[in-house]
Amino acid sequence: MKTKTQARWDKEVDVLVIGGGAGGMTAAITAHIHGSSVLLVEKTDRIGGSTAISGGAVWAPLNSQSAAVGHPDTFEKAWSYMCNTVGDAAPEAMQRAFLNSSAEAVDFLEKNTELKLAARKYSPDYYPDREGAAFGGRSLDPVMFDGRLLGEHFRELRDPLPEFMVLGGMMITMTDVNHLLAVTRSFASWKEGMKLVLRFFGDRLRGYHRGTRLVLGNALAARLFKTVLDRRIEYWLASPLKSLITEGSSVMGAEIERDGRVQRIRAKRGVVVATGGFPWSTEMRGRLYPQPTGPWSMSPQGNAGEGIEIARAAGASMGSGHFSPAFWAPVSILQKPDGSHVRYPHLVWDRAKPGLMAVNAAGKRFVNESTSYHEFVIGMYRSHQTLPTLPAYLICDSDFIERWGLGLALPGGRPREHLVRAGYLYRAATLDELAAKLGIDAKGLNESAEQFNRYAQAGEDEAFGKGSTAYNRYLGDAGNKPNECLGPLQKGPFYAVKVYAGDIGTACGIRCNENAQALDADGQPISGLYAAGNDMQSVMGGQYPAPGITLGPALTFGWIAGRHVAQHTTQPQVEMETA
Repeated sequence: MKTKTQARWDKEVDVLVIGGGAGGMTAAITAHIHGSSVLLVEKTDRIGGSTAISGGAVWAPLNSQSAAVGHPDTFEKAWSYMCNTVGDAAPEAMQRAFLNSSAEAVDFLEKNTELKLAARKYSPDYYPDREGAAFGGRSLDPVMFDGRLLGEHFRELRDPLPEFMVLGGMMITMTDVNHLLAVTRSFASWKEGMKLVLRFFGDRLRGYHRGTRLVLGNALAARLFKTVLDRRIEYWLASPLKSLITEGSSVMGAEIERDGRVQRIRAKRGVVVATGGFPWSTEMRGRLYPQPTGPWSMSPQGNAGEGIEIARAAGASMGSGHFSPAFWAPVSILQKPDGSHVRYPHLVWDRAKPGLMAVNAAGKRFVNESTSYHEFVIGMYRSHQTLPTLPAYLICDSDFIERWGLGLALPGGRPREHLVRAGYLYRAATLDELAAKLGIDAKGLNESAEQFNRYAQAGEDEAFGKGSTAYNRYLGDAGNKPNECLGPLQKGPFYAVKVYAGDIGTACGIRCNENAQALDADGQPISGLYAAGNDMQSVMGGQYPAPGITLGPALTFGWIAGRHVAQHTTQPQVEMETA
């Protein structure tokens, strides 16, 4: 924290935004639309943050599209669901601010920016059996974006995870995957698959480093970035935040390192901190996460907590009372020959499918395998209190892996020997042999498999309820009866991967009010300081009610912050001294 405001300022703007993800770009765009001069700075050499590598879903209850897709919503219904999932894990005022503003924020962005979203016709909230849950409409997906529209700036957009592209650079959705897997069985799928492949190879022939058909979170980030470019909002890449500059209790600006030199930026109206949380801060993770923990996050490694720590040095306080410090996902890890690691998040593809079983070191099941990724890891930590469950093990048979794959092991007879040799994928002729390779209890594994097969035959999982909710079945195999999520585990060879307690972002951050203003230890707003995205204490309190509950609040509070900072100047006036 710096306090010498009489020193020279290198640059002056109305609003300084730190971080180039969805929250940061939304704040920058909104402030600019409301008449402010804006500088957007990003620590890394790519824009898009966690958003660009995410699934891209946006949870925005009461949005204007929900009724049109068959799911009319009400505040009372959405509020009931928040109460029955988040409860007192986050301040009531913040939850109400989110519900009151999310639809307006989405409408504003769709009217004034390149952002285009499409509501899901069927996508159950993660706890569909709780009062107020919806079965569609609340979650929206980014509409496909043509990356060629970014021109030379396409290379500045963060690439998606390589593991979620095929052919070395072609982005695909779950719908695309289903078409590609069925190209030899369906003419309609063959046509769709050919469209994708021809478009991709055309991009490569034109010299693009990857496919320009952008979907998921990459499309969302690209659409916001296109707006930044179109509105000629100034942005700096590879420009990390070093400190905030204060005058008394007000934040006046920040020190930003650019091209090897620290520059002092005066922000007349305020600074918005949106640097992506702290999943790659070893110190903060060790202090705030449950144990054991490790470098298992799917977030960009630049998300190391500097924004939060620097905001705290300027007087901001951390939120409290959250249910969990992170949004969890089971992650399998491949160590490559050069020592680097590839992390694969087991989100929605394999766990819910019929025939996959998860066990701990005793060979015992411990969780509903088709539950949300967040709940799955909570189940890992809960089981670990009595039996070693970190890592846990995902088990399947040969029929399963050929049809669905397992983590980085792709379906359809794709090569997987390299994964076996690397120690990522375990393969054995029998369950006894597989247990020996994994170092887990063979008797327990065999007993679990026998019970699992009985449940599959009966169509009911009496132990953990796999396939018992609409959300479970939504991710299962609709053609598998009587239970979309239950199938046998009986045909060798058998396969397994180890999964760890990974995350897709942090949930505890700077405490804020309904205007996204950072609060001090007494609960008072700090003049000139705002937070958005995962730097802000999650309005979900570390619960995970539905798909898109990180990006929905990021857009909403980014919009709130941008509007408020543009309209409320409460800092003391300071003369700008230049060289």
